[in-house]
Amino acid sequence: MAADQNRKTLRSFYCRDYLWELFEVMTRDLGCSMDYLINESMRHYARSRNYSLAAPRPSVDGRAPAAPQGQLAAPTPTPMARTADLPPPPAQRRAPPPLPPSRAGGEAEPSAVANDGGRAPLYLLFNGQRYRIDKDKFIIGRGSQQTDLTIRDGNISRKHCAVIFRGGSYFIKDLDSTNGIEYNGKRVEHKRVEEGDVFYLCDYELRFTYR
Repeated sequence: MAADQNRKTLRSFYCRDYLWELFEVMTRDLGCSMDYLINESMRHYARSRNYSLAAPRPSVDGRAPAAPQGQLAAPTPTPMARTADLPPPPAQRRAPPPLPPSRAGGEAEPSAVANDGGRAPLYLLFNGQRYRIDKDKFIIGRGSQQTDLTIRDGNISRKHCAVIFRGGSYFIKDLDSTNGIEYNGKRVEHKRVEEGDVFYLCDYELRFTYR
C-alpha cells in the first residue's frame, strides 16, 4: 500500500535566522501559514533536483516490502520547477487596487487634479526619491534647517536655489549660489519649469514632472 503523502509529522530543524525572517514576511504577504510555505518549498526543491517519492514495489507474496528509512527513488526526468507551477496559497491573495480610468480627450486623470485652488501638482525626482512641491517657495540647498530638500555636499550652497510658484506657473531660481544651476549645458539664473525638465546642481540631477 502506497504511503500517504499528505500525512504530516512534527519535525524540528535548524534554520538560518535571515531565512526564517524572510519566510515570515512571505507568510504575511501571501496569506499562508509557515507550515504550508516550508512544505511547498521542500516539495518544489525536490522536484527541481529530479527527485520524487516512489510507491514501494509489491513483493512476491503481494505485500509491500519495507523500504529503508529515508531512501528516495531514483531520479526521474521531471521538468525543472518554475514559478508559474507553484500552487496559490490557501488564502485568497489580495488583488491590487484598480487604476483610475483615463478621461476622453486627453484630460488629466483624477490623481492629477489641481490642488490649492487651481495649482497643478509638481513633483521633483531626486536620488531615487519623489518629492511633492506644494508650497509657494521650495528651497534646495546644503543647510538642513533652512531647506525643504537638503543636499549634504560642500559644493552646494546653503540656500542654492528655489522652486517658486508665481502667476500660475512654477519657476526654478538661483539664490546667488556659488556653482549655480545648469540646464542643457548652460548656466541659468531662472527658468519656467516644464514637463520633464532636468536641471543640475553640480553633479546632482533634479528632474521635474507634473505626472
